[in-house]
Amino acid sequence: MTAPASTPDAPGWFQRALEDRPVHGEVTVDGAPVHYRVWGDESAPGVVLVHGGAANSGWWTHVAPQLPGRRVVALDLSGHGDSGRREVYDGHLWAREVVAVAAAEQLDRPAVIGHSMGGWVAVAVGVDAPEAVSGIAVIDSPLNDTAPDEARLRERRRPHRVYPSVEEAVARFRTLPAQDVLLPYVREHVARDSLRTVEGGWTWKFDPEFFGNRLLLRNLLPQLARPITLFRCEHGLVSADMAAEMSRLVPGGLPVAELADAGHHPMLDQPLALVAALRTLLAVWPAGGTSPVR
Repeated sequence: MTAPASTPDAPGWFQRALEDRPVHGEVTVDGAPVHYRVWGDESAPGVVLVHGGAANSGWWTHVAPQLPGRRVVALDLSGHGDSGRREVYDGHLWAREVVAVAAAEQLDRPAVIGHSMGGWVAVAVGVDAPEAVSGIAVIDSPLNDTAPDEARLRERRRPHRVYPSVEEAVARFRTLPAQDVLLPYVREHVARDSLRTVEGGWTWKFDPEFFGNRLLLRNLLPQLARPITLFRCEHGLVSADMAAEMSRLVPGGLPVAELADAGHHPMLDQPLALVAALRTLLAVWPAGGTSPVR
């Protein structure tokens, strides 16, 4: 069970987005159930949204409905959200989960858009199954060999704390890495959607043991056979120098779009700027099977 929604003093655009409620689905991949949410007309070109580490598909619920003319799917990678857990996690297995969810919804070579660690997964999809996607976009996914703040999370490997009330849990919600600016109504909604009930109260949905065989972006980018775009957040983890290095690794180069005044989690501090950037990208990208392999 997810904590009841609450959107204090939220603007109209946000309320309208949440009123566009998704359909929920599930597919089994290598023995684990993978949960996902779907918006939009079944016949529209597809988009798959991939969350970052310790997040879930609920981080996209105020973004996905604002991508008109698209069939938008947001999944919970195994070990996250309402999907099942595994003994061992692997980035290439997460990539197979993305492909399986797209196939379950009969999406014809969707665009795959990933945030942070989810960007690594999106690139892995483009490398492992280029025939299944039309293009890849990554949102502030760094060229690091470990996910943002993974070292800190590894040090804290222990069962999540159980909070006696939703309110106390929401008050303790923090992003990893930490971000100074979070829109309060977005923070409240995302925090509530990241909780589940357990004996004694509420705790976070993600598996604290979700670490596994990590994807190395510097190894994946030279193998990419699909168009790719990087959204670099001004106050995020991808510096201008890092973006230039990433571009040198991509055959044909890497277009970089700047998200002004955005932190590492732009859906939490600059969601409308993120929506505008994604709309622009999707408008100029070929949809579905028309995108050429590089």
